[in-house]
Amino acid sequence: MPVTDRPAEVFVRGEGAWLWDAADTRYLDWLQGWAVNALGHCPPEVSLALGAQSSLLLTPSPALYNLPSLQLAERLCALSGFDQVFFGSTGAEANEGAIKLARKWGQLHRGGAYEIITFDNAFHGRNLATMAASGKPGWEALFAPGMPGFVKAVFNDMASVKALLSERTVAVMLEPVQGEAGVRPASPGFVRALRQWCDRHGLLLIFDEVQTGCGRLGQLFAYQHYGVMPDIMSLGKGLGAGVPISALLAQAHCSVFTHGDQGGTYAGNPLMCAVGLAVLETLSQSAFLEQVRTQGALLQRGLQALSARHGLGEVRGLGLLWALELGSDHAAAVVRECRRRGLLVNSARPHCLRFMPRLNSTADEIAQGLQLLDAAIATVLEEFAAQ
Repeated sequence: MPVTDRPAEVFVRGEGAWLWDAADTRYLDWLQGWAVNALGHCPPEVSLALGAQSSLLLTPSPALYNLPSLQLAERLCALSGFDQVFFGSTGAEANEGAIKLARKWGQLHRGGAYEIITFDNAFHGRNLATMAASGKPGWEALFAPGMPGFVKAVFNDMASVKALLSERTVAVMLEPVQGEAGVRPASPGFVRALRQWCDRHGLLLIFDEVQTGCGRLGQLFAYQHYGVMPDIMSLGKGLGAGVPISALLAQAHCSVFTHGDQGGTYAGNPLMCAVGLAVLETLSQSAFLEQVRTQGALLQRGLQALSARHGLGEVRGLGLLWALELGSDHAAAVVRECRRRGLLVNSARPHCLRFMPRLNSTADEIAQGLQLLDAAIATVLEEFAAQ
């Protein structure tokens, strides 16, 4: 089904930072599956875990315990500070679970409160509940009637949050960095104020770390940048480094699911959990995370220099998630020119490029990508100036 505008190239092989199409043309990949391939294409950690687990047990049923899911749950909770975890397959599934958990908690502890404060330009997924929670422009008109129970505040504006409080309010849900909106970080002061306000009013604070967790920002979890502990957190994308797994984590005081409240055919299946465990062991190493921060700073400096050279706009981000404002709606043209030159990037908005290279990127890969990006931008700017 034509659900997105795909280029004509058909990709057949990937290794590390690189992709090859059917014509054997090589591309430096700064999409990496929209920040999914945390360790690049076909990393040995994933291949080895898949091979070993696939010969032991694929899935027994989510109604039975299996060893990899228990091991991953124990390790993830130990690293994150949360008490319970539910494993799904997609970030949207984890976020839907977070919404359900908050509403169940509201039934038990806030007199049936169910309303969740979310934010303009937020992106939480593509099922009906997470689309309603999102603030992506134009989405409220799709697939009507929309699911009720979500009210939108202005990102980084505490006054707009406070204005939405009512007896129906049960939680606040946000991305620490709004990825689809063009890599827009929440300010530390705003996040701290949210935590204090939620505590004052007896509300839950939910972090959607589907894109920003699992080392993407240079810490294992995004909340560690802010010194604030959420009550509920969702993970996805990088947790599987290329295989479909997500996680819903909660502190004990709001872990209120009982039998039948949540489930899924592939929930916690051992094949994906074995991969997640192997990936997490790599991502959680302090030396690995330090390298993410080092390469992220290198990319930041390169983008800032490129922006200054071409008279472009703001560079935003953390770790290895960055955006470059172009100052004009030329992002789609730059994406095409980059692809023609052998670099894959994303236009988060018509005026904004987003970069999501693998977390184990090398300095040489960063330099190559910046060189290709520089040439592509120069070409596009010259073409539009000549029109």
